[in-house]
Amino acid sequence: MEVRPNRQEFSKLARDFDVVPVVQELTSDTVTPFTVYSRLAAHGRNPFLLESVEGGERAARFSFAGADPFRIVEVRGGVVFVDGAPRPGDPVAELRRATDLGSVAPVDGLPPFAGGAMGYLGYDAVRLVEAIPASGRDEGGLPDAWFGMYDGIVALDRARQRLLLVVAARTDTGSTDAAVDETWSAAQQRLAAMHRALLGGGDSPRPHVIPSASDAWEGWRATPPEADYLAAVSRAREHILAGDIFQVVLSRRWRKMPRCTTAEIYRMLRLTNPSPYMFLFDTGQARIVGSSPEMLVRVTGDTVATCPIAGTRRRGDDPDEDRRLEEELRADPKERAEHVMLVDLGRNDIGRVSAPGSVRVVRDMEVERYSHVMHLVSEVEGRLRDDLDAWDALLACFPAGTLSGAPKVRAMEIIDELETVKRGVYGGAVGYRNLDGDLDSCIAIRTLVERGGTVQIQAGAGIVYDSVPENELAECAAKAGALVEAVAMAEAAAQGAHHGG
Repeated sequence: MEVRPNRQEFSKLARDFDVVPVVQELTSDTVTPFTVYSRLAAHGRNPFLLESVEGGERAARFSFAGADPFRIVEVRGGVVFVDGAPRPGDPVAELRRATDLGSVAPVDGLPPFAGGAMGYLGYDAVRLVEAIPASGRDEGGLPDAWFGMYDGIVALDRARQRLLLVVAARTDTGSTDAAVDETWSAAQQRLAAMHRALLGGGDSPRPHVIPSASDAWEGWRATPPEADYLAAVSRAREHILAGDIFQVVLSRRWRKMPRCTTAEIYRMLRLTNPSPYMFLFDTGQARIVGSSPEMLVRVTGDTVATCPIAGTRRRGDDPDEDRRLEEELRADPKERAEHVMLVDLGRNDIGRVSAPGSVRVVRDMEVERYSHVMHLVSEVEGRLRDDLDAWDALLACFPAGTLSGAPKVRAMEIIDELETVKRGVYGGAVGYRNLDGDLDSCIAIRTLVERGGTVQIQAGAGIVYDSVPENELAECAAKAGALVEAVAMAEAAAQGAHHGG
């Protein structure tokens, strides 16, 4: 139950820093990340859960949950809104200003996310930095970006079996002793409230039989229709053959009104499609669930990295078929050419914000396996320039080349021409910017958005000169399959619970 820093240390730090994180450690052997989320959600608004279910210790050590942001930052139509009030001026500067809490006191043992901004930057937010046409219909009605500013975080440390309760106490370096004492007391009260929420109250998730997902695609409505998508692929190939672009990503959408909650969908998704970036959060207007395999940008200190994923095969039915499909993927000239092109694009994006000569490929065309598919993966990193920050790095790589194409700007213009509806969250980024300025973000793929009882899934395929339209159509469905299956399983589980089974 020890709290650090102690009261005396806090008073000293509060004189010199704008934010002093206050940490309390608890044992975590009786709770799961989803339990923590459920209990915080029962007591608070705009709850979130971030997990990393697959990967090595670096990827999977911590999970994060929180609720009750003290500030909401949105972008609509190129204007930043803070708690609903417009902030005129350069939107990137306003976004930076609204999410920067100032200097942060050095406190030992903080998790990678100890408070700050968490949310999404939708695909259409690219218009903050690029003059891309915006002719698509807005069917989603959501902000182009949404970030909650959280000053209370629960981090689960799997390696140490600890819960870290963190309150980011915002101080005024010129405060009187009485004001510092008041800030300290408020932080202790917040920790106590978080602790009470974790001890009980609210519904804990019940265990249930894992159902089968029969007829998983039943009830889904797809747009555009197959014939229209095939025609769009053919039109994209004409652009490629004319020399306009090398590659472009075209997507389809599926909608349904499921008989289950997004929390139930998330529980099934983490069972059936565990990924390095799992997320569940509530913006108030929408519930967003995802299981993304692909990092967009990570900034740790002065290191900036991106991980292009391009090249896909389904998983085999047995180990021998799995190995055969891996060899086929590695040898496929189309997949390799597409991947090399996107690694080059990643090098270019990282190079825009990195010190000269610091960009290098640290992983090259490795095969990573997920529940339904396997991918070719590379990693590019550089040293972030001293005059730039994590927002600069994110926007330099945004949106991912793997969700737009190459050259990126022309590909996005063609997407605007061939996709008649705004993408919304899909193809953008989900992640956090920590108090200290570090950032971790993934590409918003394998992502479901629920609003008004309707859920939407979107998935795309990379079109190149020798693409076969029917194969690209099938690839879209394969990528959507994990979410479709999770929804079907969640519906079956909810129905079983309703009937007492």
